[in-house]
Amino acid sequence: MSRRPFELVPTVDDLRYVQDHFGVPGRTAVVMTMGALHEGHATLIRAARKHVGTKGFVIVTVFVNPLQFGKGEDLERYPRTLEADLKVAEQAGADAVFAPSADEVYPGGEPQVRITAGPMGERLEGASRPGHFDGMLTVVAKLLHLTRPDVALYGQKDAQQLALIRRMVRDLNFGVEIVGVPTVREDDGLALSSRNRYLSPEERHTALALSRALFAGRDRHAAQEALRARAREVPSTHARAEALSAIGESRAAADAHAVAKAVPGGPAAVRAAARLVLDDAARLDPPLVLDYLALVDPSDFSEIPDDFEGEAVLAVAARVGTTRLIDNLPLSFGAPEPVDPHGAAS
Repeated sequence: MSRRPFELVPTVDDLRYVQDHFGVPGRTAVVMTMGALHEGHATLIRAARKHVGTKGFVIVTVFVNPLQFGKGEDLERYPRTLEADLKVAEQAGADAVFAPSADEVYPGGEPQVRITAGPMGERLEGASRPGHFDGMLTVVAKLLHLTRPDVALYGQKDAQQLALIRRMVRDLNFGVEIVGVPTVREDDGLALSSRNRYLSPEERHTALALSRALFAGRDRHAAQEALRARAREVPSTHARAEALSAIGESRAAADAHAVAKAVPGGPAAVRAAARLVLDDAARLDPPLVLDYLALVDPSDFSEIPDDFEGEAVLAVAARVGTTRLIDNLPLSFGAPEPVDPHGAAS
């Protein structure tokens, strides 16, 4: 079967025609965007192509969803660059761009029935932007129904969004695989975002504090993990205490058993290391205005306790000038120390 050349698909009827005639026999992948495509989006599209192969069908949606913008947010200012978006999508390997109007997605006006994000949607981004996640999930649900994909790919930069989409798909039995793709960063560490274009050179310099704070938290965590690993390598003797002193621990804190049992990369220390960077950035000109810094459980985005073990997300949101930016890094807090059959920790 020959494949139709890449094209813009503006209506649901056109989308149906393209899928029915050119979307088989392979799997279908969708990448949902609000346009203003950049290398981060291109990475998602390339990942989608890899997932479905050369016989698969890759759809990119471009739709600035009014439901997820709150009062005073940048709906009207949000960049709309469809011609450039088409080039990015085609070069990255998409087969079609579905770019409907608001009337096409919401015939008759805003929907009266919507998806509700629940308690997870009220935390962090949800607390800062009430109703945002309800609007996001509603349009994602509609676009999943309209595009009928086997797999949908989303960036991990929007970690809470990704978690909520996964939860919706699981809770409501959507028959689609959800894939998260790692955050793409510029050379200076700033996470790629369509909103970066709003930043002046001075604002961009301040905005780098978001990624630097995350990296500082990550490095503190890694250092504490390394300390705990070295402590466990040394036999539980006087020599162990001496070894711990040699790597920078005071005698009082160098009890071998206590260090081996300590929570690796304790959450409080991770938060503190990140906050130091953000506090410094608050004194810059222009200043960084922190919205939140949080270290959360990705299953529900609640703050993790100091004895937490498992996967976590260190997340930050702040304003620089009139631009609001978010970023995050995944962290893993170590598994329990192995226990031998005789009941003593190994």
